[in-house]
Amino acid sequence: MSTPDDVGKKLYVGKNLHAGESPDAGKNRCATAFWVTSPAQGELRGEPLATPAQDEVQVRTLYSGISRGTESLVFNGRVPESEFSRMRAPFQSGEFPAPVKYGYCSVGRVEQGPDALLDKTVFCLFPHQDYYTVPASAVLEVPTNVPAQRAVLAANMETAINGVWDAEPMLGERICVIGAGVVGALVAYLCAQVPGVDVHLVDINPARRQLAEQLGVVFATPDQAPHDQDCVIHASGHSAGLRQALELVGSEGRIIEMSWFGEGDVSIPLGGAFHSQRLTLKASQVGQLPPKLRPRWDYQRRLRLALSLLVDERLDALISGESDFKQLPTLAHTLFGRGSVELCHRLRYSA
Repeated sequence: MSTPDDVGKKLYVGKNLHAGESPDAGKNRCATAFWVTSPAQGELRGEPLATPAQDEVQVRTLYSGISRGTESLVFNGRVPESEFSRMRAPFQSGEFPAPVKYGYCSVGRVEQGPDALLDKTVFCLFPHQDYYTVPASAVLEVPTNVPAQRAVLAANMETAINGVWDAEPMLGERICVIGAGVVGALVAYLCAQVPGVDVHLVDINPARRQLAEQLGVVFATPDQAPHDQDCVIHASGHSAGLRQALELVGSEGRIIEMSWFGEGDVSIPLGGAFHSQRLTLKASQVGQLPPKLRPRWDYQRRLRLALSLLVDERLDALISGESDFKQLPTLAHTLFGRGSVELCHRLRYSA
């Protein structure tokens, strides 16, 4: 995930003070964070904690979510050198390919900070770590009607919002979303909220049918997908999905590419129908707001919208598993490996 937001360019670490401790107590306490130490290898590392400044908050993590698409590229060392800067996560530490601390789906409780945030449940674009200190401006309060367990989806919802903005679904349109991962499923879910829009969620895994039905959209395998679509949104991360998008879209239709392929080369047929039907292929990337929104929107407003949209309990279907944070080094190969069918895997943190 990339963002131009300057708040993420510096790593802050904070100190957890327990009741009755003085500001000088616990100077040797450590936070624990997950680091990718080399391609396809990771471990938990201790990090020193310091007292937060007046304009900072110290957060105890409750849950973090694994954004499998991007984090798999990071874990497996597949971030292209040309994208090292743009791919930086807001509070990333280290450099690509490794060692690097990466992630951006953290939900926690403020244990020190301004009165307005103290004891509040907040979301932060922070890596997988049990305690941390960041500027108060870097956290957003989770709405009271959104459970902390579901709030880990906020970063994925933010990406989906940007994709829908770029797709510009209109009343009554026919839309296919290819790829029933977390982002693709959220895009389909959002498009289905537009009156009259006919949405199909397409995936090679027939087991995704249940997910589509829970989110209120129609499921289709690739051979069942309808043609002559007004818009096709591709989010599968595979070139075969993008090739199918070109086949499904109708004359002068638009294709929104939301996948990011890392170092891989992608071959697609841009002859024939692509030109004769005057198709449009447009990239969508969460690191930039659509140009026409920039005069009024910023990243915090978009993230606040993402959090508010997580009120729907049906979205819990996107959490495919949960484990203790301390198990992450052992589980990483499975979670980030090829062929994984995980959606959002949630990590829980001990008090």
